[in-house]
Amino acid sequence: MPEQRQPRRRPEGKRPEGKRPEGKRPEGSRAAGKRPDGKGGDRRKDGDRRTQRPTDRPYSRGRDGERRDAVDRTESQRAYDGPPIPEEITGRELDRSVQAQLKSLPEKLGQRVARHLVAAGLLIDSEPRTAYEHTLAARARASRLAVVREAVGEAAYAAGEYAEALAELRAAKRMNGVQDYVAIMADCERALGRPDRALALVKNAPKDKLSPALLAELTIVEAGARRDRGELDAALRTLENSHLLSKSREPWVARLRYAYADALVEAGRPQDALTWFHRTEAVDVEATTDAPARAAELERSLERDA
Repeated sequence: MPEQRQPRRRPEGKRPEGKRPEGKRPEGSRAAGKRPDGKGGDRRKDGDRRTQRPTDRPYSRGRDGERRDAVDRTESQRAYDGPPIPEEITGRELDRSVQAQLKSLPEKLGQRVARHLVAAGLLIDSEPRTAYEHTLAARARASRLAVVREAVGEAAYAAGEYAEALAELRAAKRMNGVQDYVAIMADCERALGRPDRALALVKNAPKDKLSPALLAELTIVEAGARRDRGELDAALRTLENSHLLSKSREPWVARLRYAYADALVEAGRPQDALTWFHRTEAVDVEATTDAPARAAELERSLERDA
C-alpha cells in the first residue's frame, strides 16, 4: 500500500460474519493417451479407438455448448494480469520506504508491482474486491517481499477474505518481524468464529511497543472477542480501562468511545450509551463512525419509553 495503514476495523464490538475464501476452479485438461507404437490415440475397453484431439483447433465448446476461443486466458492468467491499471498511476506514488523494498526487483517488474499496489491503495475503501485482485497480481510477481504480503493481507481483510488475510499477515510478520498487524490478525480470528484465538493474540501482543492508535484497535478487538464469548461485563471493563477520556482528537479516540457506547447499548444502559455516543461525536472530526445517527436513534427510543 502507499503507506502503513491503521487496521481497518468496523466501529463496533460485534463479531463480523466469517466468509469462506473463494477457491479457484481447477484448470486441469484431459489429454489423450499414447499408443504403445507412439502414433497417438488410445483404445478403450470396448475396443473403440479414440483418436488424439488436435491441438490447433481455433475454438472449443464448453459444457453449455457455447463456442469458446482456445486462446482465451485461463482464470489463473487473469489473476496474474490483475485488473486494469489506470494510465495515470506510475508507481512513484508509493511511500519511499515501500519503493526501497521494491528496488530488489528488476526495474520493469518492480514498476508493475508498484502500480498494482498504488491502485489497491486507492480502491481499498471504495472497491475492496478490486483492490484485493490488484494485490494478488502484485503477489504473483513478488511474493517474497513482506510489503507485498502485507498489502494482500490488508486488502483481503477489507474484502472479507479473513482466512486469506490471516495467512498473508502471518507471512509478512515472519518476513519482517513487524507487530503492526496483530489487531487485524486477532479480528480475523474473530471473524472466523475463534474468539479464544483472538484473545490469545491480544494477550501475547507487545503492547508497550504499539502506537496509541494500534493499541486502541487491539483494545477494541479484545472487547469484541469478550462479547463474542458472552462476557459483556469483561468487555466493558476492557474498554473502561483504556484511554476513553483522552484529550486527543485522533480517530482512534472516537473508535474507542464508539465501541464503549455500543457495548453499553447491549448491556441495557441506553442513557449511558447516549452520553458516550455524544462524546464520540464530539471528537469524531473525520466522521469515521455513525455516532450522530446512533445517538438520534437512542433519543427517539428513550422518548417513546418516557
